[in-house]
Amino acid sequence: MPAVHPQFEQLQADAWQYQWEPGSFAGRIIMVTGAGDGIGRAAALALGKAGATVILLGRTQEKLEQVYDQILAEGGAKPAMVPANLEVTTAANFEELAGLLMDEFGHLDGLLHNASVLGDLTPLDTYGYGTWDTVMQVNVNAAFYLTRALLPLLRAADHASVVFTSSSVGRQGRAFWGAYAVSKFATEGLMQVLADELENTTQVRVNSLNPGGTRTRMRALAYPGEDPQTLRTPEQILPVYMYLLGAASVGITGQAFDAQPPRG
Repeated sequence: MPAVHPQFEQLQADAWQYQWEPGSFAGRIIMVTGAGDGIGRAAALALGKAGATVILLGRTQEKLEQVYDQILAEGGAKPAMVPANLEVTTAANFEELAGLLMDEFGHLDGLLHNASVLGDLTPLDTYGYGTWDTVMQVNVNAAFYLTRALLPLLRAADHASVVFTSSSVGRQGRAFWGAYAVSKFATEGLMQVLADELENTTQVRVNSLNPGGTRTRMRALAYPGEDPQTLRTPEQILPVYMYLLGAASVGITGQAFDAQPPRG
């Protein structure tokens, strides 16, 4: 796999401080999964406001429509909506979607894998088999199916970016985090393998991004006793997302970024 970049600490610092200009994503076509809520919604709105044509993929059509309408209200390019339940979406469904997108757009400049499910926080010896399968399906299998189907569109772009959403528990295992932690270890592996395969044969870069503790619904489920006001909002952690999806990160691949700088 691509080694840790020799200047990674500087790259990470640059990403934390990244600022983008209005219109800087004009002409770029970027898919965001889990675009109806939380970080995915914030990223989709920011990309739309910066000029990108955003393909909104999510489970709840009503939420996607709200994001769609807000992008248009803020002067963004007309988005596309893809309602999809990743628990049941098949590889064949994604192949069909890829064909439609190829006909419509001809290429894809970015793919942000944001959609995930938490599952249960419980010891492995009592972990439900059905819950395990669901978490792996949404967090790993669907991400692989979608990426594989979209690779021809990504290769057709001048410089495409794939960003996988990871987690601190996908880089260092933690008791009781079960399928979620294991799925995020798999996400890191998927990123590394794909980055290594594409590095010298395409202009597609592949990186992972750990959002950290953020004021989202999933975080509230995982830490019900936590004061959400102590957490950064999705909007506050967007610089690294925009850095990785934009031209500033061209040539950077196989790296594991954090969305949030240490508090100090």
